[in-house]
Amino acid sequence: MELLKISSRTRPAALAGALTGAIREHGRAEMQAVGAGAVNQAVKAIAIARGYLAPSGIDLVCIPAFVDVKIGDSEKTAIRFIVLPA
Repeated sequence: MELLKISSRTRPAALAGALTGAIREHGRAEMQAVGAGAVNQAVKAIAIARGYLAPSGIDLVCIPAFVDVKIGDSEKTAIRFIVLPA
C-alpha cells in the first residue's frame, strides 16, 4: 500500500477514486496533506469516496494525525489521514 500525497491542486474526485481502489484492494488507505488547501481536498475526497462505497455497504472511518515531514531542506507538519472501512 502506498501513501497518497495530496496537494491543494489535487482533484477530489480523482483522489476519491484512488482512495476507493485502495480500500477495496488493501482494506485501508493512508493520505498525507501539507497545508490548509491540501487538507480541504483530502476531506472532500473522503466524502466523495463514502458515496462511491455506500452502494457496496461499506462506510468509512477516518483517523487524522499530525506527522513531521521533510520537504527539501525544511521540516513541515502534515496531517496524515488513515482511512478504514467501518
